[in-house]
Amino acid sequence: MLWAMAELLTTAPAGLQVSTLHGTPDLQRADRLLREVWGSRPGDDPPLALDLMCAFAHTGSYVGGAYLDGELVGVAAGFLTADRTLHSHVAGVAAAARGRGVGRALKEHQREWAARHGLTAVSWTFDPLVRRNAFFNLARLGAGVADYLPDFYGPMTDGLNDGGPSDRLYVTWPLSGPELTPADDGRRRTVVDEAGVVHDPSGAALIRCATPPDIERLRAEDPAAARRWRTALREGLGGALAQGYRVTGFTRDGWYLLGGAR
Repeated sequence: MLWAMAELLTTAPAGLQVSTLHGTPDLQRADRLLREVWGSRPGDDPPLALDLMCAFAHTGSYVGGAYLDGELVGVAAGFLTADRTLHSHVAGVAAAARGRGVGRALKEHQREWAARHGLTAVSWTFDPLVRRNAFFNLARLGAGVADYLPDFYGPMTDGLNDGGPSDRLYVTWPLSGPELTPADDGRRRTVVDEAGVVHDPSGAALIRCATPPDIERLRAEDPAAARRWRTALREGLGGALAQGYRVTGFTRDGWYLLGGAR
């Protein structure tokens, strides 16, 4: 999923309503909001093309909007998959509404919509370097990591991404309950440290992988360092998953926690 500015609160504010969007005027407003959230400039690719959003809404896929006191402040859109899940492709929250539980409300609405349509789970992707999104998706929602996808979308020029490799974690959120298991407190070997250096876990049962504090700021101020972090996560986290480790948690201070083979 393309996700901008994930929310960390668990309660929605008074006056917040989430509903599916239909009709060209509402979808045009959703398109404008997503472009604003992404900071799209003239010539940038939109987070989700308006014609595709209209097709999603018309043919029975999911397009939802969050309204705070009557104003559209959040949008999410996704499509049905062959294995009867909802794949959430894009979601964004307006800057003025961040930190108020709007993102969580959108995800809960997606989950309820999927349940009403007889689906089994909601899936999406996110950039493993974005610490706040990892914490929201894994620790708050309890989604489970299914795969590491190197350069999944190819270079992206949408105002938010930097045009480099678009590595993503693919996660699933079953409708029956959180998938992520509680993390144990055992001693862990570091596979990627806080400087972005990759280490050999040497068969350790429990490992951990650091993330940069603010990858978006790092991309703007030191693109070379941001690229090094991308490579480190691909080798460290992606390599661990390929070896059979599974993500069991994510800490507030930015560490992926991984346990033994799946």
